[in-house]
Amino acid sequence: MSDPSSAVEAPRRRPDTGARRGRNAVKTKAAILAAGRAEFAERGFEGARVDAIADRAGANKRLLYHYFGNKEDLYGAVLLDAYQEIRRGERELSLDQYEPVEAMDRLVRFTFRHFLANPWFTKLLSTENVENARFLKTLPDIPALHSPLVGQIRTLIERGGAAGVFRRDVDPVQLYISIAALGYFYVSNIATLSVIFDKDLSSVSMVQEREAHAVQMVLDYLRTNRG
Repeated sequence: MSDPSSAVEAPRRRPDTGARRGRNAVKTKAAILAAGRAEFAERGFEGARVDAIADRAGANKRLLYHYFGNKEDLYGAVLLDAYQEIRRGERELSLDQYEPVEAMDRLVRFTFRHFLANPWFTKLLSTENVENARFLKTLPDIPALHSPLVGQIRTLIERGGAAGVFRRDVDPVQLYISIAALGYFYVSNIATLSVIFDKDLSSVSMVQEREAHAVQMVLDYLRTNRG
């Protein structure tokens, strides 16, 4: 028998350090974006601190600068990521597979629920409006993100018009602004409105009532016939 001790040990496979670094970089960048989202939503652009963002992300501040440049660039990346997220959700609705009324119902509910589930989004948009959209204006990807949405709504209106269930004279941009406003205003003002009307507008029953109201308002508008 051969002596096992004399057997040549197979060489150990070296870990793929390049792949590991790549995975770590993706995770670190995602953590910094999430931390930036929270910090900017809570404190606005002026009040946010890079040190605080790095601490939230559990990342070295030098990595933050390495991946995102500076505070302004990070804020722009957070803003772009926020819009990409909601546009991604809208695409995943696959509205073309539904009849016009159901498709519009789903779009209104998704928009309302997105604002409700992500209160940081309304805060971030409020911050950018305080800044007079000065960062949004510098993001070249924004028009391309919104064009498909407008086209999708236009197609829905046309399909509904052809089926005799929607008006044909509806501006898709105006319609989307109204849809977004129904969710945005409710979520961004939920605390003050709850006090004013002495009702807990964050309760499940009130949220469900408001969502149904938003859907009904949009569908009633689309179904209105003007001679």
